[in-house]
This record gives sequence, structure tokens and C-alpha cells, in this order.
Amino acid sequence: MMARIAKIALVASTGLLVLLVAINNVFDYETNFDVVKHILSMDMIPPSPLAWRAITSPALHHLCYGFIIVAEFVSALLTLYGAWLLWRAQAEEATRFNAAKEIAVAGLAVGFLLYFFGFMAIGGEWFQMWRAGVYNMQEPAFRFIGSVGLVMIFLGQRDVD
Repeated sequence: MMARIAKIALVASTGLLVLLVAINNVFDYETNFDVVKHILSMDMIPPSPLAWRAITSPALHHLCYGFIIVAEFVSALLTLYGAWLLWRAQAEEATRFNAAKEIAVAGLAVGFLLYFFGFMAIGGEWFQMWRAGVYNMQEPAFRFIGSVGLVMIFLGQRDVD
């Protein structure tokens, strides 16, 4: 039972963390929008033959940032709903508790993909964020990837009766 409680607590905590990030991005829009704008514009990296990849349209900057925020809310809401389903199934037999993990896994996967694919692959490599000095958000993204990934691995362990 303690492992189930730990899984529920970690899933709920992850959902709350991502929800706070999403809310912060709405209420303090300009702070992280500035990062997105510079990364997509590739204006903070040294001259590069990859500069053709730059996106300089303010409308596309807002669209991309909006996508990030929506993905964060989707991840948070699925993860929190998944935690609720797990809480309701905590005293059930193992097959029911294992089945209740699906929504939480989906929410964690959305968050993992956002930071792994969105920030590390697209931002980091396609837009060369790793070269952008103070605008390099790969380390913060990796903290999310590691945290969410560990929770997903722990949650994915099959519960038995």
C-alpha cells in the first residue's frame, strides 16, 4: 500500500508542478516569451550556416509559446486527473490499480515529450539553443525530463496483490 501512496503522491506533485509552470507562463507571459522569441529568432547565437532555420515572425513566436502553455496545461490536467483516479483505486485489486494508471501515464508522457522533444530536440538542436547563453533552457528542461521520467518509471512498475 505504501508504494501505491508514493506513486499517487509523486504523480500529483508532478501535476501540480507542471500546473504551476503553466499558470506562471500565463500570468508572467513576457518572461518566458522573451526566451522563446530569442530562441526561435536565433538572434543570440554566433553567426551560423544553420541560421536559415530562424523564425522571426512575432505571430509565430506567440503561436509557439501558446502551444507550449497549452501542452503544459494538458500535461498538468491529465496528470492530476490521473492522480485522482489512482487515489480512488488505491484500495482496489492490482489489476484495477494498474488500469487506473493510464491517464496519469498520458499526462506524464505529454510533459516528458514537451521538454524532451520540444526543448531538447527542437529548441536545443534545431534552433541551437545550447549556443544562446542566458537563453539556453536545456538545463532547466532536463530537470523536468529527469523528474517526470523518474515518476513515469516508478508509476509504470506493475502493482501486484
